[in-house]
Amino acid sequence: MARLKVGVLISGRGSNLQALIDACADPSFPAEIVLVLSNKADAFGLERARTAGIPASVVSHRDFADKPGFEAAMDSALRSAGVELVCLAGFMRLLTADFVERWRDRLINIHPSLLPSFKGLDTHARAIEAGVKFTGCTVHFVRPAMDEGPIIVQAAVPVLPEDDPHALGDRVLVAEHRCYPLALRLIAEGRARVEGERVVLSQGSLLAEEPVLNPPA
Repeated sequence: MARLKVGVLISGRGSNLQALIDACADPSFPAEIVLVLSNKADAFGLERARTAGIPASVVSHRDFADKPGFEAAMDSALRSAGVELVCLAGFMRLLTADFVERWRDRLINIHPSLLPSFKGLDTHARAIEAGVKFTGCTVHFVRPAMDEGPIIVQAAVPVLPEDDPHALGDRVLVAEHRCYPLALRLIAEGRARVEGERVVLSQGSLLAEEPVLNPPA
């Protein structure tokens, strides 16, 4: 069976990109990364891609007069590479509704909270301030509104009494690195599909992936 061709958009260090690279390095994994794009030339994730032998390019938002021009250049690069699914992995630019709709149900994102709680930035500090006992991460299909869309995978991480945002963020990141490859596998294997605005899983449930649902503290 042909592997799903994936493009990854990044802006920074690319730790979630590395988790996807590591998963896709297994020939039995049902997806392969065919392109990594960054809007920043100094993003360390570009080096991660090149080290793995994955084509990596820069499309800087600063080189375009407006956002539609920037997004058109990204869209062209993705389509030229034969990309079938786009993964946002620390891509720090809000996408327009036009771009999102062009890739509807073929564009996914990972967010460091249990959506719909704590959308946006500073999620760990806000979780601690709110006094929640659990936070975590979410992989979801992207919709035009920020951090919205059908949820594919979530992982819960306990908030400990001694946590600061850095310590909590480090533990959530461990869960992120497990969740993103799992979500990609579910999509590539046809086990996750969008019905309405919910993701329906087939051929078993995520309970079979217990370490992801309940990562260690």
